[in-house]
Amino acid sequence: MNLAELLILAIGLAMDAFAVAVCKGLSVKKISVKHPVIVGLYFGVFQAVMPMIGYFLGKQFSDKINAIDHWVAFILLGIIGANMIKGSIKEEKEDECVSCKEVDNSLNVKEMLVLSVATSIDALAVGITFAFLKVNILMAASFIGVVTFLISAAGVMIGNIFGGKLKSKAEMAGGIILVCLGTKILLQHLGILS
Repeated sequence: MNLAELLILAIGLAMDAFAVAVCKGLSVKKISVKHPVIVGLYFGVFQAVMPMIGYFLGKQFSDKINAIDHWVAFILLGIIGANMIKGSIKEEKEDECVSCKEVDNSLNVKEMLVLSVATSIDALAVGITFAFLKVNILMAASFIGVVTFLISAAGVMIGNIFGGKLKSKAEMAGGIILVCLGTKILLQHLGILS
């Protein structure tokens, strides 16, 4: 996986965190520097740690399924992406402000941990695919964490300024990116793409 592909993947993974960060920004009446930094750190750290956990889980059985690893990557990324697309379509039909009201302006540890885990579960599955693709996990996870930090911090500020209208569009874009990346991995391993 080259740097451009990793960047695209990191952006796709960060879209869930971005959507929640937009809601955090929407719920804050007077934003300070701590809001985007704290939200970015929580989401960035979890998005970096979860692929490493997935990678080490995947390594346990990667040698047993080398012949179908590209199918595993395709299916996992496809399911994650399809769920993000489905969620974004459902949220577009609902009032955005109602779905954002579920996320309040609190930055307490319990709430941020729950949100961080919820937005990084897909990164765990991606980490499993990294084990099959023989990716440098420390570099990839660090890169994903930094990209997520930046996108989440920006999401808080954007949400504070523009509101929740971007939430479903971000999830839709993230889902499409993950489905396309999974398809590319499959096509490359089948020899259709070079």
